[in-house]
Amino acid sequence: MANPSPIDTLKQAIPNGVFTKRGEELYETLNGSYLSGFESDLKPSWIVQPRTKEDVAAFLKTISSYPESVAFAVRGGGQQPLPGCANIQDGITLDLRLLTGIDPSDGIVKVGAGERWGSVYERLGADGLAVAGGRSATNGIGGLALEGGLSFFSSGRGFICDNVINYEVALASGEIVNANADDNADLWVALKGAGNNLGIVTRYDFRTFQQGQIWGGFLFYFAPTFPSQLEALVDVLHDPVESKRTHLMVSIGYSAMFGSDVMCLNQPYYLDAVENPPVLDIFSKMQPQLDALNTMRLQTVAEAAAEQAGGVQSQVRHVILMSCDTSRCAYMNITVKADVATLQAATDIYTGGLGPVQSVEGLTASFTLQPYPVSLIEQSETTGGNSLGLKSSDGPLVSLLLLSYWKNKSDDDAVITFMKEALEKMKQDAASREQLVPFVYMNYAWTHQDPINSYGVENKKRLQKASKKYDPEGLFQKACPGGFKLFP
Repeated sequence: MANPSPIDTLKQAIPNGVFTKRGEELYETLNGSYLSGFESDLKPSWIVQPRTKEDVAAFLKTISSYPESVAFAVRGGGQQPLPGCANIQDGITLDLRLLTGIDPSDGIVKVGAGERWGSVYERLGADGLAVAGGRSATNGIGGLALEGGLSFFSSGRGFICDNVINYEVALASGEIVNANADDNADLWVALKGAGNNLGIVTRYDFRTFQQGQIWGGFLFYFAPTFPSQLEALVDVLHDPVESKRTHLMVSIGYSAMFGSDVMCLNQPYYLDAVENPPVLDIFSKMQPQLDALNTMRLQTVAEAAAEQAGGVQSQVRHVILMSCDTSRCAYMNITVKADVATLQAATDIYTGGLGPVQSVEGLTASFTLQPYPVSLIEQSETTGGNSLGLKSSDGPLVSLLLLSYWKNKSDDDAVITFMKEALEKMKQDAASREQLVPFVYMNYAWTHQDPINSYGVENKKRLQKASKKYDPEGLFQKACPGGFKLFP
């Protein structure tokens, strides 16, 4: 008698789970709901949706009994565009969206792995609370809380992963453990930057804090003003008081909706309920700008996250991302010191290379600067540490993010080549100025990058040690091939 297939065994082990295969309506809906077509291009044989942590444990225990024959991927929100990080060709994709629950109590909120940040902010906002979570309402929890994660509140509270006080984790063996400062502390620290290498987190426990409205929004302006924005960005980053009270995103790029002109976008935020705080004047009141698209205002954290996600009330996000049937998306990044000349050189490299891709249908191409103030990195150091390898003595730093959205798969090579070539030129230029920092932010990394190595030798060794301890058979290295792995 033939042995049962892996999927039949899984159906027995997870009787209340949802199973859907190619050709079924639910399968097509789920597989088509990733942020980027690079992920939806992949077609798993089955998508499995567990309902409980025990279902996840049963999944892993079952998969472990089929060594060499079953490959799988794990999906949380599906918002990271890296091909294969949360989906797999011909294997099984474990989709965690049914693991819901938001439970705030005593300065902590327990969040199921299938939630989205918008729901978390809505629930906490009702109690006058917030959490250092994702900036977009549609972002999932896990990608940010396991790979670093930037928040509106990162300047004063560190990366999103630094705000996780406990991970509830299903290990490769099927055992469910908690990882925190007291229990499995080595796993707790390792998970803060490990991605999908050490287990499947079923619940995240974050510290909360009192929070009212914040001041911020979007505004568009023109390229001649951009050099002054770089200078202002660096000035704020070197101010230990103001850098802690602000969150800044400064971008330049091209969108088909604006015609042939290079355009600029600022997304500045002040983290207290203060209208028109003077520190943001230079980032929000420059002229000329497109006044009709200026959304600066007092708003709740939930409203700010909805705007970032392109909510109903976000005319701006609609213009830049929803102007066509956008289906392709890619990110890549490097990190540099907060140096005006380096940032200006990187800007010139990017805008100078845009010409050949401006004819790509539906293109929105952005070069976005996101600061890592010293206060952010200090929080990483004082909240138990993480795996990312950044040191406050190296700061302040700036993430240089290249992100592109476009319509057609046939343009993939042209856009990706432009992005890679521009990033490599920026990297070489920053290195020549001694302003390059090795760190590659995993949330924004592309296939040719190696964020794990960028954490440094010692951090990589600690991650490998944690893998050997908590996944001794290497299930997440061999059977879960997507993302960035710890071993060659």
